[in-house]
Amino acid sequence: MGRSECGKTTLTQALKGEHIEYHKTQYINYFDVIIDTPGEYIQTKQLGYALALYAYEADVVGLLLSATEPYSLYPPNITCMVNREVVGIVTKINEKDADPKRAERWLRLTGCKTIFFVDSKKQQGIPEILEYLREEGDVMPWEKRDG
Repeated sequence: MGRSECGKTTLTQALKGEHIEYHKTQYINYFDVIIDTPGEYIQTKQLGYALALYAYEADVVGLLLSATEPYSLYPPNITCMVNREVVGIVTKINEKDADPKRAERWLRLTGCKTIFFVDSKKQQGIPEILEYLREEGDVMPWEKRDG
């Protein structure tokens, strides 16, 4: 979850190992094990209720915040409202005027204990997220399959 243009779809493409290209998310997209949501859902009170419902379909909820943001949309201690694990993901860490530490502080104020720092276009931080989400039997892209 995150506001428009914070890098949700780009992160989704990176996690899936796809070519990164801009694509505006218009509705909730389910991709095997990833749910990609439009930014307008978090920016509009009425649509925010939909995010709460979709959070129940996830094992882990990721709150995305661009390192270039001058403010955070997330209220303090919001993670207690979701009965799922919530992680923070700081995106666009290598952009001009990025302040990843500020974004981390804001995500920690929401209640996120685990924070990832990513540059999806450079695949920076992607292996760490995949490893964190790994379940028994999963084969990571950098591992060879037996047989």
